Amino acid sequence: MREFVVEADGGSRGNPGPAGYGAVVLDAASGESLVEAAEYLGVVTNNVAEYRGLLAGLRAARELDPDARVHVRMDSKLVVEQMSGRWKIKHPDMKPLAAEAARIFPPGRVTYEWIPRAENKHADRLANEAMDAGARGERWSPADSTAELDAGGAAGRRARGARTGDERETGAAADERAAEGVGAGARAGGTPSLSARAGTESAPRAGAGERVGPTAPADDEDAPSTSARADAERARTGAVADAARAGGGADAARAGGGAEGARTGAVAESSRAGAGEADVRAARTVASPGWGPPDMGAPATFVLLRHGETPLTPQKRFSGSGGSDPSLSSVGREQAERVAASLARRGTIQAVVASPLARTRETAGIVAARLGLEVTVEEGLRETDFGAWEGLTFGEVRERYPADLDAWLASPDARPTGGGESFAATGARVAATRDKLVSAYAGRTVLLVSHVTPIKTFLRLALGAPPESLFRMELSAASLSVVAHYADGGASVRLFNETSHLR
Repeated sequence: MREFVVEADGGSRGNPGPAGYGAVVLDAASGESLVEAAEYLGVVTNNVAEYRGLLAGLRAARELDPDARVHVRMDSKLVVEQMSGRWKIKHPDMKPLAAEAARIFPPGRVTYEWIPRAENKHADRLANEAMDAGARGERWSPADSTAELDAGGAAGRRARGARTGDERETGAAADERAAEGVGAGARAGGTPSLSARAGTESAPRAGAGERVGPTAPADDEDAPSTSARADAERARTGAVADAARAGGGADAARAGGGAEGARTGAVAESSRAGAGEADVRAARTVASPGWGPPDMGAPATFVLLRHGETPLTPQKRFSGSGGSDPSLSSVGREQAERVAASLARRGTIQAVVASPLARTRETAGIVAARLGLEVTVEEGLRETDFGAWEGLTFGEVRERYPADLDAWLASPDARPTGGGESFAATGARVAATRDKLVSAYAGRTVLLVSHVTPIKTFLRLALGAPPESLFRMELSAASLSVVAHYADGGASVRLFNETSHLR
């Protein structure tokens, strides 16, 4: 049976404050670093960040081998004692995180050990890289990480020897050269939150055979596509290194950031100036022509989740913001649990925002509890008000209000019978909400839990498609779509109507 060591850490600069986690999976026999994971979490507490680091490390180990044995090493006495069963878990924010960690591997296959902070340097460096990236409005990139080099140790020396081209260089000489940053340069690559040495891709994939076709856009209603902008982002990611890093370590973050700046990368970065500047210029040349400037920064990425089923959904009834405001059915709650598990495995969501209606708040609550996040309610994400059509099927509306329905289908300015909301009004509301959220969550990945019409409108606006395109998109209950929004106003649709997590 294969054996792994997981080292994990997390910190919050303020407690609560800007936080991040880091985790590394090591081969227990050789000490080789197999997988690194890190993520900026937004504003959370130290303990939440530490638990999120544990979750990321265990998930990465499971991806490598679900039958392995795992030994977890952390400098958090709280997490180690709680996960070992010696301390009770009382805090409501900790309980779902601990429960999720306990489910990743079968009981008895994971052991825990407390270690001093000085022995947890690799994970500590990863956590601080993630926090530093978040402070710059960027995502942590494994291609730019120097955590393994900074941490030292056998794995670090092996990495240093490989990067300098001198397999014989070990010990103090290798450490000295690593401190000088030899061979670092600029790297171009993707920005997954989890990067295996063998090239594991962590981006979500759409299920095969997803159907997209004409449908009535009632609340009864994601296949990936890659844009030139997304390609350009991949080409330029990692091209520009920071002049210096001042992190202070997760230890300093626990103290509220008072020791920030305890370590800097100025010496290492200055030694990269020769070859590094040439690499940066080359990367800019590749990224720029035809794609716009290479320094737009990381986009605000919106993961658009339609709520789970309600009793009205399988009946194909109009269910907007002016009707009975139904809650999820038992099927809908199961769908929300499934999407929560899928998003937890991906580990990229940094915030959760939901429409104020009951079905979206319930769906968001189930997902957020699994992710250890809070739910923010945003009025602009609510569904269209369908007026007198609320609770009716499309056929019933056709029978009772044929002239109003024909007008509604023909013009985005037409309103449903009884003073409902036009698609033009919904579009203006969603556009304003989009701009607000792009500004608030620049560089972060946010789950937006909403409804059919707002989600289709996000996609329509991103594509520059006409209003009638709303009638040509199918959006399933509990489906996922993804849109990235850039600082220059551009957008990239990355996923549409994905439902593989429901199968």
